[in-house]
Amino acid sequence: MNKMVAEVLLAENKTLQLVQGDITQEVVDAIVNAANSQLQHGGGVAAAIAHRGGPQIQKESDRWIRNHGPIKHTTPAYTTAGKLKARYIIHAVGPVWGSGNEEKRLGVTVTYALQLADELEMKSLALPAISTGIFGFPRELAAKITLTSINNYFVTYTSSELALIRLTLFDQPTLEAFQFVWKDIFPG
Repeated sequence: MNKMVAEVLLAENKTLQLVQGDITQEVVDAIVNAANSQLQHGGGVAAAIAHRGGPQIQKESDRWIRNHGPIKHTTPAYTTAGKLKARYIIHAVGPVWGSGNEEKRLGVTVTYALQLADELEMKSLALPAISTGIFGFPRELAAKITLTSINNYFVTYTSSELALIRLTLFDQPTLEAFQFVWKDIFPG
């Protein structure tokens, strides 16, 4: 069962929550998949999403790649969510640590995922800690970039219909890194 560990109001009717749990169990309009550019869901968050959501997710992902080509950090893809409780999956490719310009690219990845959720008229969204798994991005740095990018998004896009963002983190070390940074960004 997913457990909310922190919550903050970012802007008028915009709530950000820090959650420990399984993103595949989130009851939101869309979840974000930390994907690779070919949308092959073989490991980490992507594998869990594809396994729980069913084969439809990989089939739709393959069709997306055939029709649009590989995705980049500036061009997230989306599919339905199969058997999951969410309606959509936004597939976002974060940077591999050591590939160059990673900090900027992670911020852009988060921003474009939020932007796509708005284009799809979503009201609620759950995100994992993008790039912190097999892509090797340092957790605390990813937390700072992710939290700042979300906060900045709502400052820039005041007409956003997104009302609830849930950062849903599976493992304890990632949760602790995000909690540590959360206290700096959102004191009190």
